[in-house]
Amino acid sequence: MSELDEKTRVTTIVQKPVSEGDRPPGGDCLVTIYTKEPTLLGKRFVLDFTPVRVGRGAENHIVLEGDSVSRRHAHLEQRGNVWWAVDDGSTNGTYVNDELINREFGLANGDRIKVGPTIFKYLSGADVEAQYHEEIYRMTIIDGLTQAHVKRYLLEALEKEIIRARRHGRDLSFMMFDIDHFKKINDHHGHLAGDFVLKELARIVQGRIRRDEVFARYGGEEFAIVLPETTLEGARALADGLREKIEQSRFVFQGDVIPVTISVGVAMLVDADKTSMDLIRNADGKLYEAKRGGRNKVVA
Repeated sequence: MSELDEKTRVTTIVQKPVSEGDRPPGGDCLVTIYTKEPTLLGKRFVLDFTPVRVGRGAENHIVLEGDSVSRRHAHLEQRGNVWWAVDDGSTNGTYVNDELINREFGLANGDRIKVGPTIFKYLSGADVEAQYHEEIYRMTIIDGLTQAHVKRYLLEALEKEIIRARRHGRDLSFMMFDIDHFKKINDHHGHLAGDFVLKELARIVQGRIRRDEVFARYGGEEFAIVLPETTLEGARALADGLREKIEQSRFVFQGDVIPVTISVGVAMLVDADKTSMDLIRNADGKLYEAKRGGRNKVVA
């Protein structure tokens, strides 16, 4: 099982020197909420001059790594009281709130800007400092790409549900699933397409589960769901429904249709399970049975 790096690191930002005449008023900023560069996660870039350039080249104010980032990818510029995200003719485009922008987009507070594999959140207004600290906390429980919970949150929730299930004699089931042949998706369609599949799959799952069921990204392409007061039969029925829904869904990225299926393992809490890890291991074992059995199937 692969694991995401869940560390959050906040560091001081050293911006390029600019003249005082270039500094517009306000405390607007970008916060890195998802990245494959661990040192960038949680980093704040204060927008105290314009334009702010983003790209792979060392001359940019925000330098990002990765083949999907152009040397001069995009920039942010202030016009009046509005900051605009402007694509600079990049190869793979710039996204705002998951939509590819044609050329430029006027930003509103909370908008998400995606450059290559990195996602920033734009924060503005009188309470930017409070918003920033709230965003840092949110990053400790929510995955920035998929908006599912992170693994640590899932483990804490599972511990609480096990205690509750045993105290009240209630059923508790646990589901693990991952995307079949995900490496082939990345290799054939590119890592941006892989990110799109992860995000879209998470959206489908979140639309099918109940409020009290905890859904999390467990690893790179592996997900898990805690199912309180759910029998093994009920959990299997949900798993079958999710598997069918995902298989039937159209995943289309930049004109390419990407076939997506999942393999699922389901287990229910039993007396022999001494810890939460026992329940996780049982579900994980069923998941690998599903994969060895040909994939795109559920084993409970």
